[in-house]
Amino acid sequence: MRILVVEDEPTLCAQLVQAISGAGHTVESASDGAEAHYLGEVEDFDAVVLDLGLPVLDGLSVLRRWRTAERNMPVLILTARGAWQEKVEGIDAGADDYLAKPFHMEELLARLRALLRRLGEHASAQWQCGPIWLDTRQARVLVDSQPLPLTSHEFKLLSLLMQRKGEVLSRTELAEHIYPYDSDRDSNTIEVFVGRLRKKLPPGSIETVRGLGYRLVDVSAPT
Repeated sequence: MRILVVEDEPTLCAQLVQAISGAGHTVESASDGAEAHYLGEVEDFDAVVLDLGLPVLDGLSVLRRWRTAERNMPVLILTARGAWQEKVEGIDAGADDYLAKPFHMEELLARLRALLRRLGEHASAQWQCGPIWLDTRQARVLVDSQPLPLTSHEFKLLSLLMQRKGEVLSRTELAEHIYPYDSDRDSNTIEVFVGRLRKKLPPGSIETVRGLGYRLVDVSAPT
């Protein structure tokens, strides 16, 4: 899943990015409301963690503009402890949930999982495709009940393929989800990651659809 983190406090922002990335998601970040508003309009995100106390443009204004533009991704707002009015205004503006600072990162991840589950069955914390089993909460993968060590990019790639198993994903689409927004996205490197992943998964798990991309298939399913 692609998550946007909007937080102007550098240390907290870095902690959020690290924790959410560690849960297997692709994370992009913004440090002010104007940048957040722009990213939320031109990029597709599965969820947003949005601080309300932002410079340039406050979080409530950002949220209202997104909702007015019919950008309906789930939004978890971060509020100051005891600021009940902020919570009410946030919900009225279109927030899906709120969390008061300071908070435990485990609670934020749990609330984020709950929001993502509303997107459909593929937003579950655990996914399975035949003998392959992936747990986003613990960032681990099992094949035939045996642990499978993966690099961070391999894990993100497999997560995306499992979210949409059976669907053909282009190299460009995979690259856009794996690399941060401001990185030099090179879709050719996806071939390298796919090749490495193929060597670790059961034979035939990743199919190449010539001219289109790749898809994950259940090799245990009858043909």
